[in-house]
Amino acid sequence: ITAAARLYHLHRIRQSEIAERLGISQAGVSRLLRLAEETGIVSTVVIAPDGLHPELEEELIEAFDLDKVLVIDTGLNEGDIPPALGSAAARYLQDEFTGSVVGFTSWSVTLREMARVLTTVPGCGVTHIVETLGDLGSPILRHRTELATLQTARALGAEAIFLRTPGVVVSPHQYEAALADAHVQRALSYLDRLDVVFAGIGPADFHSAITENDNFFTAEQLAEVRAAGAVGQVHQRFIDAEGRPVATPLDKMVVGLSLEQLRRAGRRVVVAGGSTKHDALAAALAGGWIDTLVTDVASANHLLTVASARNTKSVRRLRN
Repeated sequence: ITAAARLYHLHRIRQSEIAERLGISQAGVSRLLRLAEETGIVSTVVIAPDGLHPELEEELIEAFDLDKVLVIDTGLNEGDIPPALGSAAARYLQDEFTGSVVGFTSWSVTLREMARVLTTVPGCGVTHIVETLGDLGSPILRHRTELATLQTARALGAEAIFLRTPGVVVSPHQYEAALADAHVQRALSYLDRLDVVFAGIGPADFHSAITENDNFFTAEQLAEVRAAGAVGQVHQRFIDAEGRPVATPLDKMVVGLSLEQLRRAGRRVVVAGGSTKHDALAAALAGGWIDTLVTDVASANHLLTVASARNTKSVRRLRN
């Protein structure tokens, strides 16, 4: 057993050659190698690269029934989280770019970082990168988001489909005018057939560099939606702590991906972290709006604490 184990694991000799050397069958070699593990002659140790946390990833997958999770060590400074998560997503999520149509929200700071460092992904089959939300923020921010969409499309060899219209309108007339534009109609038509969507998540409040006068909601409107139970938003569609949609008149002001369209997407990827995203992330996971997550260590631990608390409450309700 030891001889077979040394030849295979230390000297990297193929099982067929080991069989010839030892004068036994290849099936016999396989049996000896299994015995080497069972008897402790060979011990397999998996060492994760620095900065990755496979235990947290496995716990999150089990707690929220996710397909894939990456937990990244981003340090203690929350300002370092977007570039760290964006870079990690660009390295580890290249195999997520599958299918023809990929939805992308370049209003996410983290996803703009991902776009900036994304390298060419040859032969991925993506034909269109579609913006999933209209314009938010200042003109300089809109320029940066357009550049991020274009960078992503170029890396994937796809056509960029821009949604150049206000992301939040102020009146029904402005909404109708936006939808009358042929380019807007084309972009919105793709949202019903997304193979993958990189979704944006945030608090039910002002966030990032967006202010009250930047194609966005007013402070009063946001206060009202929070009073109605909203703790976060996915593409400016508000959800409560259990991930349920919070129906308000604000839904009719948003030009972009609906929660129904998000639910129908083939793969739903979120790259987000930091304390300001904790409640929104927990809500989105509770509602099943995410199946692939890239986040930081502190956020991962917070989400597991939330999951544990919910399980405890469920057990208590069953007992009662």
